Amino acid sequence: MVSEKMKPFMKNNSAIRAMFEEGKRMAAVYGKENVYDFSLGNPNVPVPAVNEAIRAVLSEESFNVLHGYMSNAGFEDVRQTIADSLNQRFGTAFSQKNVLMTVGAASGLNVILKSILNPGDEVIVFAPYFVEYDGYVRNYDGKVVVISPDTETFMPKLAEFEAKLSPKTKAVIINNPNNPTGVVYSEDTIRALAAVMEKKQNEYGSSITLISDEPYRELAYGGIRVPFVTKYYANSVVCYSYSKSLSVPGERIGYLVIPDEMEESETLLSAAVIANRVLGCVNAPSLIQKVIQYCIRHDVTVDLAAYEKNRNLLYSALMEYGFSCAKPDGAFYMFVKSPVEDEKEFCETAKKHHVLFVPGSSFACPGYVRIAYCVSYEQIERSLPAFREIAGEYGLIG
Repeated sequence: MVSEKMKPFMKNNSAIRAMFEEGKRMAAVYGKENVYDFSLGNPNVPVPAVNEAIRAVLSEESFNVLHGYMSNAGFEDVRQTIADSLNQRFGTAFSQKNVLMTVGAASGLNVILKSILNPGDEVIVFAPYFVEYDGYVRNYDGKVVVISPDTETFMPKLAEFEAKLSPKTKAVIINNPNNPTGVVYSEDTIRALAAVMEKKQNEYGSSITLISDEPYRELAYGGIRVPFVTKYYANSVVCYSYSKSLSVPGERIGYLVIPDEMEESETLLSAAVIANRVLGCVNAPSLIQKVIQYCIRHDVTVDLAAYEKNRNLLYSALMEYGFSCAKPDGAFYMFVKSPVEDEKEFCETAKKHHVLFVPGSSFACPGYVRIAYCVSYEQIERSLPAFREIAGEYGLIG
């Protein structure tokens, strides 16, 4: 009964979710306080003003406007508010027509990929990467081409990138800040990527779309800024979600930005709106659209200091215990080198100490594990003796 096309998705069901379910099982056995689950990137810092925004919207908006049909692209006033905010922050010149409200970042990625991909088209990704990109590309009979990881810096390998671009390349996906490493692609890196793509576009006579997946854009530490890619490369699309910046992953709200500078931008904008409908989303949820508008107007954001405090504590401890990790400048993940070649063995050893994290092979980068530190500071403190025991088991410390 199940389609052949669906079976690979079932076989490769998210290891992250599987580990999350294992964490719930272990918590029932050993007690929640005795299990240190770093598997799921579930934002844990509350943003109470979101609840205030919901109450305000419900009291201020009429029932029929708030719960009725709208443009498939979303409320015009909400989209204009987002465009104005981006223009103020990044020096862009968007209007509401450049913004399409989406059902989270995953939906936004599917909308743009459905809009541009033909069967057999190639989409380049940089390992390590969020492997659900594979499924999104396969949805439209595209092919993922992987650039191998630079495990020294976790920045894009430009020479390999240029070599793997081909006349079949339709899109390139970057994730900035990156999941799972937490690295931030700098302005120089974006410029270098853009230069390579522009060269190949001229050579092939066909456009290559840069898709920047940015759900962690606001989660960058130490004054580091995430470059806004449309300023560096004309054929860019930005995919954004409020899941992390407002701690509302369950609300599934985000947007796409398709700038006027893109080739055939008007046609692509129309295609994306139609794709949003035919994918079954129709439009992003109306209430949360208005809530987002309220939050933008009232400068509501997550307390970034809480995540930075977690990062500093965990990173310092892991370095003291002899682990190896590139210090993350954004998001809420650490990508730690496994002390043994098989990182799944490392995960199993950690599990014996009630510590859960995700193997790097789930991100096309074996030999590493992802630790999500979007947990309470107290949980990190309680987990440190277990991390120290694990380090001792592998001879990292005496």
